[in-house]
Amino acid sequence: MVQVRLADAGDLFMTWTWTSGARGFGTGHAPSDEVDQAVRALTAALPGAGEGMRRAFDSGAMADHRSEHRLARVLAEALWPVGLTAQIRHVSADGARPLIRIQPSPRVAQVPWELLAVDDDVRIIELADVVTTTPVSLRPQGPAARPAPDADADAVVLILDPRVPGFRADSPLGSVLGPPGSDPELLSLVQSRLDAGAVEPPLATPTEAFRRTDLDRDWLSDVLRKGPRRLMYVGHVSGAPVEGGQSEDITLHLCCGPRTVGLAEMVRTHRPLSAKDLLLGTLPLRADGAPGARIWPAPPRVALIACESGGDLRFAESFGLATAMIHNGAELVTATRWALPTSFAFHRLAGLADSVRPLSEAITAVDAAHEHRDPVHRLGVWQREQLDRWRTGNRIEHSPLLWAAMTCIVR
Repeated sequence: MVQVRLADAGDLFMTWTWTSGARGFGTGHAPSDEVDQAVRALTAALPGAGEGMRRAFDSGAMADHRSEHRLARVLAEALWPVGLTAQIRHVSADGARPLIRIQPSPRVAQVPWELLAVDDDVRIIELADVVTTTPVSLRPQGPAARPAPDADADAVVLILDPRVPGFRADSPLGSVLGPPGSDPELLSLVQSRLDAGAVEPPLATPTEAFRRTDLDRDWLSDVLRKGPRRLMYVGHVSGAPVEGGQSEDITLHLCCGPRTVGLAEMVRTHRPLSAKDLLLGTLPLRADGAPGARIWPAPPRVALIACESGGDLRFAESFGLATAMIHNGAELVTATRWALPTSFAFHRLAGLADSVRPLSEAITAVDAAHEHRDPVHRLGVWQREQLDRWRTGNRIEHSPLLWAAMTCIVR
């Protein structure tokens, strides 16, 4: 295992230390102008709001394998030291797959390190498993103080496309998965969880898991304080402007209505759940308030499948949703580095058949990874499969636009 840390100080500086599999350390340095040029090329390729999504599909570098490969080479040449690649190859020569733990600087927080083409078309994900780490100062000290598990401690919490009060299904905070019951792959996922054990909320049929109106922050507090083993959220996350520096203002959208009390501003008739809520709880609201970790203790594994749900690390001070979940007890959070294209976006912008649902495949892959004893490796297996399909078929549904957005964030 190698720990890689990056720091912005005009230029970009890197240090790495091997903690297992090899001994040694190293340093790297990249001139600011080269880093900025590479990051601009990446930013231009990423999906964004409104026309930004269309551009990513129409002319973005990740819409075609040849242009995506050029981008992967540009990123590798600017950001990744040749010496570190040589060490990784040495460690993996006997068949072992090393783990790279990357603590990015804010400037390169959206870089999909797995994609970097370090030798012609050999990608880092083919040489190693990769995780993102939070800054040491933001990690909880000591073991997580989770609630004593009760009879539902083996439950999986599924929050799948909840209805946001005040927003129609076709609005900006509307449905991300389409009409309930319309996706056989996701229905099968929910059924597999029902067959395996307890699910929150309780369900009579898989269809009942989607577009619910009763999954608010109070409900979430109740189920998390029972000590479930997993949480999967698929829906909307609203980011905060990086230039504002307030990562704690990043919000998660549940079914919280106008009477909900919290630290985020109302959006129409809806009050989002902010990272500030998860961190501070009700301490700023009343004298007998409780910290967020007591109100919303996170289970060991959390999946936040929503636009820029892992956007915390773009801020100089990372206090966003993923970091808050780790602060509240999670050991691993799978989140996304940029805005996710929905399956509907693939249908509308790329002309894919309705039966092809790339986002559903990604959700299923994350679910399978979180059920595996080694979720990082299991998610990496899926990403390598997607990369192989991308190379051989150059089909947009296998583009890194979607699968390379996913990263596992750990302590």
